[in-house]
Amino acid sequence: MTATTPPPLAADLTAGLKRLKMAAMRRLAPELLVTAKTQRWNPEEFLRTLVEAEICARDASNARTRLRQATFPVTKTLEDFDVTGSSIPKATFDYLSSLEWIRAAENVCMIGPAGTGKSHVLVALGIAAVEAGHRVRYFTAADLVETLYRGLADNSVGRVIDTLLRNDLVIIDELGFAPLDDTGTQLLFRFVAAAYERRSLGIGSHWPFESWGRFLPEHTTAVSMLDRLLHHCHTVITDGDSYRMKQARARGGTKIKTS
Repeated sequence: MTATTPPPLAADLTAGLKRLKMAAMRRLAPELLVTAKTQRWNPEEFLRTLVEAEICARDASNARTRLRQATFPVTKTLEDFDVTGSSIPKATFDYLSSLEWIRAAENVCMIGPAGTGKSHVLVALGIAAVEAGHRVRYFTAADLVETLYRGLADNSVGRVIDTLLRNDLVIIDELGFAPLDDTGTQLLFRFVAAAYERRSLGIGSHWPFESWGRFLPEHTTAVSMLDRLLHHCHTVITDGDSYRMKQARARGGTKIKTS
């Protein structure tokens, strides 16, 4: 042991903290004991410092767990999004960033062409929600429907939906990239109906609502789904040039010629 290394805790204290799963306390206590003696902390100050350290460590661990369980495909932040260069009004962006809509069990629908920021904003909102203590789950529409399809095999669709709706926010991105069959449409409707006024949904699609019949084959189901989805919804229309294409051009990439 060097002069700068604090003496270890007594074995019984170490064992007790380990048993109580107080990992941060167990790690920090030896050094804090030295500091407390040197600076003549009162017992309450020493205990408060240890408790706050344990709380911070657990909050950070829980946030990492929620982030992992969200299964985001990439990491995006609200700070990295160029609001001034997008078609999203700043007031709308600021409200979405406040996450009040999640606490109110409202939905967000991002509608617009590829590359106009839909996925960036949805993922960034999801990550901000995780950091604020919310539980979030990200899916592409195809992955969500496939997950629900698997529940048909053992008649567990209801349990699958209930499990997913333990999250405060479920993001369904790329809706409409591939058409759904009748069963897939019914499963998606069942999920949206179950989430209605209970949990927030974040939807990303390049199809305007009036064109959803292109990938939802059953008209009545499509109308019923939109009715529930849009009742408490913030619709954000994105347009303009693709960010990816602009970045490619900025790097000197080849321009795509159109006829």
